[in-house]
Amino acid sequence: MIFTWQGPATSCEDQVPSGGNLLYFFENYVLDTERRELRRGADAVPLQPQVFDLLQYLIRNRERVVSKDDLIAGVWGGRIVSESALVTRINAARTAIGDNGVEQRSIKTLPRKGLRFVANVQEQQALEGDAAAVAQPGLTLPDKPSIAVLPFQNMSDDPGQDYFADGVVDEIITALSRFRQLFVIARNSSYTYKGRSVDVKQVGRELGVRYVLEGSVRKAASRVRITAQLIDALRGTHLWADRIDGTFDDIFELQDQVTENVVGSIAPKIEQAEIERTKHKPTGSLDAYDCYLRAMMYFHRWTGESINDALRLFYRAIELDPSFASAHGLAAWCYVRRRLSGWMENPTQEMAEMERLARRASELAEDDAVALFSAGWALAQTSSYAEAGSAMIDRALTLNPNIPAAWLVGGWTKIYLGESQRAIGYFARAIRLNPLDPLIARMHTGIAAAQFLAGQYGEAASSAETALLQHPNDLPLLRVAAASHALAGRMTDAGRNIARIRHLDPSLRLSRVADLAPCRRPDDVSRYVDGMRRAGLPE
Repeated sequence: MIFTWQGPATSCEDQVPSGGNLLYFFENYVLDTERRELRRGADAVPLQPQVFDLLQYLIRNRERVVSKDDLIAGVWGGRIVSESALVTRINAARTAIGDNGVEQRSIKTLPRKGLRFVANVQEQQALEGDAAAVAQPGLTLPDKPSIAVLPFQNMSDDPGQDYFADGVVDEIITALSRFRQLFVIARNSSYTYKGRSVDVKQVGRELGVRYVLEGSVRKAASRVRITAQLIDALRGTHLWADRIDGTFDDIFELQDQVTENVVGSIAPKIEQAEIERTKHKPTGSLDAYDCYLRAMMYFHRWTGESINDALRLFYRAIELDPSFASAHGLAAWCYVRRRLSGWMENPTQEMAEMERLARRASELAEDDAVALFSAGWALAQTSSYAEAGSAMIDRALTLNPNIPAAWLVGGWTKIYLGESQRAIGYFARAIRLNPLDPLIARMHTGIAAAQFLAGQYGEAASSAETALLQHPNDLPLLRVAAASHALAGRMTDAGRNIARIRHLDPSLRLSRVADLAPCRRPDDVSRYVDGMRRAGLPE
């Protein structure tokens, strides 16, 4: 179907209010209209120009439902736009802001009416800020990431609401303390700053921590708003900020919600910040944890060379500390990535090593959620162990429900077990907990695979193509896209994806496809193989 607009041509710029540069703040994003940038914290989010225009149009018109004709007029100036192009741009906008077509947290589709931007937005004129000076380090820091959570300020008119703000902080401290990789200042020390106007750099020096989390709570009638921001106490720079809204009907439920959202976002951000710090640390001072962090830096790049570098550093961390459970688990995960991407040189030997590392990680893990879910993910690569691996991941999520990566791989194991609807729920939870994840497109890949499993081939193809905008060379994603297009009857698109797959992995044949999908239900495997056959993959 082709949409056309017969009215006068306009553009996003035609609707820009006068008065200079406007900034739109929503969740932990900022849309800068003058610089034409979308920023997530301090990081710019890459956007195609039309996707930026579409997002800007939706935000500016957030008080009403925007029809497809409105979008075509406002973003494309009335030019002819295909339905697939429009859907692709909408999906790309959702992906850029950590949203998806399942959850629709920010961009909501109203059937037969249009779209509306429903996230809470604050609008302001941009002001020229002063450059922040770089602070000098104070006390010697622990050998692991260190954080203090300061008492949240009660912004309500009622001083009696202090207990709620204090309870929120207690929950965050408790949740952060579950991460063995962190050094967390105890509540009693943090609360010596209650009611005081403090300099976070001074707090960092006095408590000997690298990071400070501060925030506030505001209650109005039955609504509660909590803001939080993570600061590098050495440099005084903001690393992360978020705002959580909810009702006051159930205070304990709301505290749990705050903890889930804040901790789920903060823990990965702390790790990423530490990874950046270790780039500048002398290699002669590395210990097991330093090796682990350096390995994570390579691990997150997800290229063949970087996975090899990560694996080498994980092995070094294990050598320095043979009881380092997470290092074992993530080393096993490296082999998973090599397997799924066709990078294994000796599959039999490497699969055996992957299983050995995973089993050792599970033995060492005890209540180490990272080790458990990583080991479970590795074991689930063999269909006979899929159920056991899924159980390990679910146990990890019981220990710590704030690990987006565990929800991600848990979703894939549910796919292996044929539970497509549960899988979509896992992926949606992963996206909700970690909208900042640079690998968020992989979560959309999981949704596409779950849609394929449910027989929704057109929807699966659309989800896969959206994720391919960020990861055009991702082989698992390309395979899902190819099979989905083929079973949806879109043979040209299926052939295009197969051509890319054969360029990246010339040795891939249909005989190997079943091994790459360790699904327990034979029908799921046969449909996947049939899709790849129809797409044109050689026997």
